[in-house]
Amino acid sequence: MLPSIWPGDLLTIEPARHAEIVRGDVVLVLRNHRVFIHRVVEMKDRNDDRMWITRGDSMPQSDPPTTVSDLAGRVVRISRGGRSFAPSRRISLLDSALAWICCRSDRIRNLVLRIHAARLRTELARKVDLAEDANGAICLPYIPQSSTSHV
Repeated sequence: MLPSIWPGDLLTIEPARHAEIVRGDVVLVLRNHRVFIHRVVEMKDRNDDRMWITRGDSMPQSDPPTTVSDLAGRVVRISRGGRSFAPSRRISLLDSALAWICCRSDRIRNLVLRIHAARLRTELARKVDLAEDANGAICLPYIPQSSTSHV
């Protein structure tokens, strides 16, 4: 779901009645023993059954139709870097351009993900005052579980 959802984001997912799901919602779909977080791009009604067509923001093709039984919930909050926000139903022009590029270029997508991971490591190091070893691994300080525990 780049660039709307990034690795490390925490998602709040709530159950939603099928009548509440609208185009642009980011939903959790369970299909073929797999979990997908994708955006609703189209809704269809067939023989009194509602179906949704979903697609990841940086995916080239839509998913097969999603039925009521596949729909597990809707993403209502995204927490990233100490802030929390509701997912937008519309993708900005800049995000659309980044999604298009990531969809068509594995190199650029991998570069963007590496930059994001490096940024996350830097933020974590600042927050916890950590050090990295020569291989780039983060060294966590030892914190005892309890000051009264006995070994």
